[in-house]
Formats: sequence, C-alpha cells, structure tokens
Amino acid sequence: MPTHDNLSKTDGTKEEKTTKEIVATTDATPASSSNDDDITVSDSQTTSDEQTTSQPESSQALAQKDDTNIQNEMDDAVAEDSEDETTLERHSIEKKDYHAMSKEELINELKSLVKTEKIQAIKEHVDEIKAEFDAKFNEESDHKKDEFLAEGGDLIDFYYSTPLKKEFNSVYFDYKEKRNAYYQNLKKDLQSNLNKRLEIIEELKGLINVDENINTTYNHFKEIQEKWRNAGPIPRDEYNTIWNTYHHHTENFYDFLHLNREFRDLDFKHNLEQKLKIIERATELAQETDINRSFRELQLLHKMWKEDLGPVEKQYREPIWEKFSELTKQIHENRQRYFKEIDKVYEKNLEEKHGIIEKIQQVASDTPSNHSGWQTKIKEIKALRDAFFKAGKVPANVNEATWDAFKSAVRAFNRDKNAFYKNLKKDQFDNLKKKMELIKIAEDNKDSEDFQATTPLMKKIQTDWKKIGHVPRKDSDRIWKRFKNACNFYFDRINAQRKEANKEEEENYEAKKAKLENLKKLKLSGTVADDLKTIKQHIEEWKSLGRVPYNKKQIEADYNKVLDGHFEQLNLTKKETELIKYENKLNALASQNDDRGLAQEQSFIRKKIDDVRGEIRQLENNLQFFKHTEDDNPMVIDVKKNITKHHETLEVWKSKLKKIKQL
Repeated sequence: MPTHDNLSKTDGTKEEKTTKEIVATTDATPASSSNDDDITVSDSQTTSDEQTTSQPESSQALAQKDDTNIQNEMDDAVAEDSEDETTLERHSIEKKDYHAMSKEELINELKSLVKTEKIQAIKEHVDEIKAEFDAKFNEESDHKKDEFLAEGGDLIDFYYSTPLKKEFNSVYFDYKEKRNAYYQNLKKDLQSNLNKRLEIIEELKGLINVDENINTTYNHFKEIQEKWRNAGPIPRDEYNTIWNTYHHHTENFYDFLHLNREFRDLDFKHNLEQKLKIIERATELAQETDINRSFRELQLLHKMWKEDLGPVEKQYREPIWEKFSELTKQIHENRQRYFKEIDKVYEKNLEEKHGIIEKIQQVASDTPSNHSGWQTKIKEIKALRDAFFKAGKVPANVNEATWDAFKSAVRAFNRDKNAFYKNLKKDQFDNLKKKMELIKIAEDNKDSEDFQATTPLMKKIQTDWKKIGHVPRKDSDRIWKRFKNACNFYFDRINAQRKEANKEEEENYEAKKAKLENLKKLKLSGTVADDLKTIKQHIEEWKSLGRVPYNKKQIEADYNKVLDGHFEQLNLTKKETELIKYENKLNALASQNDDRGLAQEQSFIRKKIDDVRGEIRQLENNLQFFKHTEDDNPMVIDVKKNITKHHETLEVWKSKLKKIKQL
C-alpha cells in the first residue's frame, strides 16, 4: 500500500500541468477572490452556490444523494480502519469457501485462524464459519429430532449434541475470550488517545491568540501536527467529529498566517503536491482489475487525504477534491459492477441448488418396501446433500428460503424412512420383549438346587431363544451375553455337582469333619496368649486341608461357629477378635477359589465403610447444635461416645478391607 512518501513522484512542470488540467475540467472552480487568504470551504465540502445547474433539479439532487452516500460509506470505512490498525491484515487473510466445508473442516479452519492470526483480524471469517457450522449442525439435529419423535419420544425430552459440536463450542469460546480481552484493552487505549487529541486541539486553538514571534508560532504549529500524527487511533464513532474539528482549527490557523504568507504558501504547496499524487494513484486504481484491492487502497488514500495533509491554496481546493471524489465514485461503480458479476454466480448457484432440491423430492417420492431399497435411497440423499453444500453461495435475499426448501425436502424423505423403520423396529421390539422374558427365567433359576426339575426348563428356553427373530441391533449383543451367562452359570453348577464326588474332596471333608470334632472338644487354658496361639494353629491346620465337595460346604459354617465360641472366651479387644475371625472367613473363601465371593465381600466392606463414615458425619453435624452447651451435658457426652464408637468400628472395617486386598 502507498503512503505519501512512496506515491509516484511528479516534477514541478507536471504538477503545474496536472493542476491546470484539474482546474480546467471542473465547472465548480471558484472565481478568484480579492482576498485569497479567506478560507471558508473545506476540501470535503461544497457550498450550495457552487453547484452546477446543467441538470434538472431532481436529477441533480439524486446524483448528489448518490455521491453523498458513497462519501459517507468511505468516511465510515476510514473511521473503522482508523480504529482498527489490523485492516490490512484482516483483508489479506484468505476467505475460503466455508459453505462447501464439512463440520470437521470448519473446526480445523477455525482452530487455524485462532492459533495463527491476530484475534482482532478474523471476526468476519469466524462469523461466516460459525454460521455455516450452525446451519449444518441444526440440519443434522432436525433429522435426529424427527427420528426421536418417530420412535415415540416426547419433544420436551429431546436433546442432541455431538463431540464435534462440543469441540466447535470450545474453540469458539476461546476465540470470544481472546477477542473480548483484546477489545477491553483497546477500549482503554482508544479513550486515552481521544483525550490526547482533544488536548492537542485545545493547544492548536490557543496558537491564534498567543503573543510571540510568528516563526516561533509556526514551529509550534508544526510540533502540534507531529503530535497529532503520533496520537494513535480513537473510537470510530468519534473519528469524523474529531478530525473535522481539527481541520477547522487548522484552517483557522492558516487564516491567522496571513501575517506570514511564506509559511502558509510552503504548506499549501506541499499539501497540493501530495494530494495530486493521491489523485494520480486513485486514477491508477480506477483501472485496477483487483476490485477488492483497489477499494482497500482507496480507503487508505482517503485516510491519508484526511489525516496526513492539510489544506491547499483556495483556487485548487474544490477542483482537486472534486477530481478525487469523481475517482472515488468511479472505483465505487467498478466495485458495484464486480458485485453484480458475483450476484450472477450466486444466481447460477441458486439454479443448481433448486435442481438438487427437485432431485431430492423425486428420490423421496418413491418409497421402497424393504431395508435394502431404503439403504440405496439413503445413499442417494446423502450424495445430494453433499452436492447441495458444494454448490456455493446464493443471493442473500433468498438464502433462508433456499435453505428452508432444502430442509423441507430432506425432512419429507426422513419422515417416510422413519415410518418404515418404525414398523420394522416394532417387530424387533416385540422379539426383544420375548427374549427378555427368557432371560428372566434363566437368571431366576441359575442358582436352583433342584437340578432334576430345573434342567429340562433351562434346555427348553434355549430352544425357544433360537426360534425368536431379530431384535434391535444395539441390544443384540448385550441380551445374548446375559442369557448365555445365566445358562452357563447353571450348567457349570451341574458339572461342579457331578465332580463333587471327587475322592480328594471327600477325603478333605472327612479330615475336616474330624478336625471339627477335635475343635469342639478343645479346652482353653485360660492364658490368652497360649490359647490364641492354639486357636491360630487350629486355623492353619484347617486351611491346609483343602476344599470339600460343593454340597458339603456347610462344614465351613459349622467350623466358624465353633471357632466363634472359643474366641468369645478370650479377653481380646473387639478389633483383634473381629480380624482373627474375619481372616478365617477370608481363608475359607480363598481355599475354594471363590473369586466372585471375594469380590462381593470387598464390595460389602466398602459399603459398610461408606455407611459408617456417613453416620460419623451426621453425628458431627449434630454436635454443632450443641456448640454453646457445656461439655458435661449428658447429650453432648452421648454424641461424643457414639462418634468414638463409630470411629473404632470404622477402623475395624478398614482393616478388613486391607486384609482382603492382600489376598
């Protein structure tokens, strides 16, 4: 982009010639004034008595209105760009065809922008990406909602989200956080710069009344100009007012400089040279084929004209502004023609999308009678949906109607498809209900001890299972595993029962039976240490005898009962007694390789620990009600005793859990 330092150079001859040409070709050139120091018209204004009268009043008014709109648009663009110093970066970021992207591609594009570009430069891109993602997600959500309602769901219960939606929301949230933080800081800077510029304007106003040498005043004026150029961006809604005020007082200062025409004329000459270069560049831009680039650079030229350069000699003021305005209008018209060409492309896209919608309607009009036919139709609709998104944008004024027509066509297809599969699923759900009834029979009888009566029943339900048809695919594996596990559990028990006659287990049983009789006859000495050692020795011997037949495992309970009687005679703490007895129980489970029993025992202990902890918390909460009561209050003493008791119980359960984990 050019600046006033790198615009094409012109020598004095060319400058004079160009200026004369501009003056000669502009009907609005003011007549020479006897007092050419009287500056009354700014570069961007035209007085009513200087308007041409060659056109009828209505046509002239229409043209003026059009020119005013163009200039207002340019002023607004300059104001916005002056607040946002990333204008060039924003416009240089490639805008891709987001409409044709999938949801995954849109997320990746959003991630890339947030990660690699300045957060304040990507708003337009992010807004387009979000609009496209939301449209695609909402279309998918509508489809899922139709399926949900077709299956008998209640609309109030419908909720739909996906990992992609959550991922997009997360990235978009990061963008909003960073953007908000940026603009919070920018707002402070803009306000600070605005205050600086207001102070500079006040300083400029004071130059007219200062009592000092004109050379000193002029140097002071140049310093003010330099401070103004370096004061930084200000809020866009204040931009035009502040700049017009500054230029007004700048012109007032030039009026004041009639005391020293040399200084004023030097500035006039410099400003004219630079503005002619801007006009020359604008002339080139009017021939530029890259319309977006020419319009962006035109904004910079207007900004330079307004911000960097002061007034010129009065005889050139209106002619050069009119020339620049005419070039601005020409570039704007080029841009309008460019947009009309784009509109033609959008119209072509619209025709293509209408054709796709018609094809969707045709596919939907022929309803298959079987699963295979519907699967073919589903693939056809998917291909048409993809083609719809790849067809490109349509004119903005028909975008919503086109989108609604597309969704309506797809939804009509989905309704018929859902109706077919709803009937198909009804049969599958009936089958599911029948198989669940068989599962209940199997699970209710898997622990039965009456093998003679139960075995024929279990064989019959296995036969019945095979006769029932398909169930919903999502349930198939799950219910089969439940049924198979219940049946296997029962028949494994039968096999185990048949092996209970195993000679080794019978021998173990006889040995344990004799050992139990000896334990019943055991007389304790009364010395706790010796008696405890004796009991533990009995326990170790019992463990070494191995497992007994399944149908004779009651001997383990009998043994524990006798063992409990001996423990009661020992003067042990509750915890010690409990742990010794519990260790014996665990040994019994471990000796039988009863993994399921061990798992159930561990789950039971964990629940007891949670229960005791809950009771302790409740008691401690109750104690808060007595915080203003004396410690010797009977109720306080009772609550504290209960807390201590529960803590002791908790330690016992925790010790049991530790022991079972060590197995």
